[in-house]
Amino acid sequence: MKILLKLSLTAISASLLVACGANSNLATSFTQQAAISYRVTLTNTTAAQPFSPVAIVLHDGSWSTFNLGEPASTELEMLAESGDNSALLAAAENMVGVFGAASGTGDIGPGESESIEVEVTESQIRSLSLSLVAMLVNTNDAIAALNRIDISTLNSNESMRVNALSYDTGTEANTETAATMPGPAAAGGAQEGFNAVRDDVRDSVFVHAGVVTTTDGLTTSALSSIHRWDHPAIQIRVERLN
Repeated sequence: MKILLKLSLTAISASLLVACGANSNLATSFTQQAAISYRVTLTNTTAAQPFSPVAIVLHDGSWSTFNLGEPASTELEMLAESGDNSALLAAAENMVGVFGAASGTGDIGPGESESIEVEVTESQIRSLSLSLVAMLVNTNDAIAALNRIDISTLNSNESMRVNALSYDTGTEANTETAATMPGPAAAGGAQEGFNAVRDDVRDSVFVHAGVVTTTDGLTTSALSSIHRWDHPAIQIRVERLN
């Protein structure tokens, strides 16, 4: 009986191998999933605040770029002070709950738009959220951001519009001098980017109260009234393409 059982199992295994050989797609059909594509279009609504290349992250509800009232990560600090999103994207891609990340191609000037396409798998859309962040480069450490926006309910060819508020990451004092801001308004100064020393007394992320300019009486500021902005700083359209 034991010999018969071994022969029967061998025969079954052989028949399965023959069946798989007859259809090479059978093995992959259980694991291969269609890619679901989204187009994220960002429009800069400010008068004179260019945005650094945007960082986009697709993830589930367990991940976030920051939490209000809590200190920013070092990776977010680097983006908020210098406009460099590479460390934030690299850190995000290694986190549990993150499905993918992408960078914009360059700065987004006032009134300009950029569209970026990203993909996830069919199984990931059931818990899909979008986060994005970019620096307002004529500031010390201001960002425009969406933090954990649910886009899982979008069907094929549907879209949604959302607005991004601006936040102060609380990592650098808002001196607004040409020595401490990297943007074009600080041309002629040192235009420092990232500085590991945190000299903002709050050291936490909060909604930005706006800049104080020379027009407001801050004579050391490199900014004028044109560099002020209102919320929202960026308008976003998210489209599911398939």
